[in-house]
Amino acid sequence: MDPEAFLEIANQISRLQMYPFFELAHCLIMCMYVKEDLAGGAHLFSRKHPLACWVSCMLSIYGGAMFASFLLGEPILSSFKNQNSLLLATGAWYVIFYMPFDFGYKVFKFLPIKLVLALMKEVIRCKKVHDGVVHAAKIYPNGYVIMIIIGTLKGNGTAFLKVLERLLRGVWTPNAIELIQMSFPTKACIAASIIFVLDKKTDIISAPHALVYFGIVIFFVYFKLSSMLLGIHDPFVPFENLFCAIFMGGIWDTLQRLLTPASKGDQSSVKTDTAKNGKTESAKKKE
Repeated sequence: MDPEAFLEIANQISRLQMYPFFELAHCLIMCMYVKEDLAGGAHLFSRKHPLACWVSCMLSIYGGAMFASFLLGEPILSSFKNQNSLLLATGAWYVIFYMPFDFGYKVFKFLPIKLVLALMKEVIRCKKVHDGVVHAAKIYPNGYVIMIIIGTLKGNGTAFLKVLERLLRGVWTPNAIELIQMSFPTKACIAASIIFVLDKKTDIISAPHALVYFGIVIFFVYFKLSSMLLGIHDPFVPFENLFCAIFMGGIWDTLQRLLTPASKGDQSSVKTDTAKNGKTESAKKKE
């Protein structure tokens, strides 16, 4: 492909308008996540607690922007100031939860349609990460870490509010804290934020900004496709394991176990386990 034509495509992608189609895809996907998280109780919950259901969906849709606003000391409810966007989100919530015969959810759950919606959501995710980095750079021009944090929260802040969102539905799941079990979208948003910061604040990346933006969009879209079609959920895991083994004590812990003799307590526990295993094996042979 001609480089100029490729750059023109990148420029067009970077100037895409998110409203209404990409925002609608985002709203539909998030409402579907809430419904799937409710599982078999979704029908009963939506009928008995429609307000809690609506608030839960709105928190899932606008959670990243609300969390970022909270950390930056801005009005948390500023995400709701756009009436058109709020009506769009409410319409998506109604279609997913209240269409007759669950028709809306069944249509958008159909794999080809869901795949298109998911890819559109990844495009708007990239836009949110970029806007978060740019917004934080205006407030803290030299706060690189702040830019990365705000970009990450704008892109996948809903994951950090999952415990609160479930608590609004009467479910307490402390094990779902994102920092403990970090999902791939969060890791991808961190990586994208770092790249945007390097592109904006340093000379390390010499490529045009539109090309960098387009590359991150392709990155998000490609791995979403891989996740949905090929089952590749977290390509960062091998690199994390290698990094932890080298820099987070993995090698030294292994050497310590090899070089340090086991204590008496460990030896006695090993003997006890061996005796138990031996008895178990002999009992199995007798049987």
